[in-house]
Amino acid sequence: MSIKDGDTIKIDYTGTLDDGSVFDCSDNHEKPLEFTVGAGQVIPGFEEAVRGMEEGEEKEFRIEPAEAYGEYNEELAQQVPKNVIRSDMDIQVGMMLLVKTPEGQEIPAKVTEIGDEQVTLDMNHPLAGKALNFNIKIVEK
Repeated sequence: MSIKDGDTIKIDYTGTLDDGSVFDCSDNHEKPLEFTVGAGQVIPGFEEAVRGMEEGEEKEFRIEPAEAYGEYNEELAQQVPKNVIRSDMDIQVGMMLLVKTPEGQEIPAKVTEIGDEQVTLDMNHPLAGKALNFNIKIVEK
């Protein structure tokens, strides 16, 4: 019976970027990825790709940025005064910080530049603007 919305499935997967680098793999998590199809637990393009598959089936597919983590948004890279970051922190380019939105939500931000008075924080998802390639196998339906 084909996979449809509402089915809870387990899959083994490897996700790569166009340059061949692996950004995630179920082997790194020691168990298959489990999710309910149609429940919004994974990116939209991933859900679309598994619909209609069967247990034991393998598939390779590509997800464009719009169906993954979105396009890169320049407006989400912002300069903030250096003094708003905890003074006991030794901030460095590349490190991830949690930033509170005005609504109180915490989101990750990557330090991309450090100046004398300002720090540039990029709040885009690390995979924003990137096409994602997957090799998956339905382990259990």
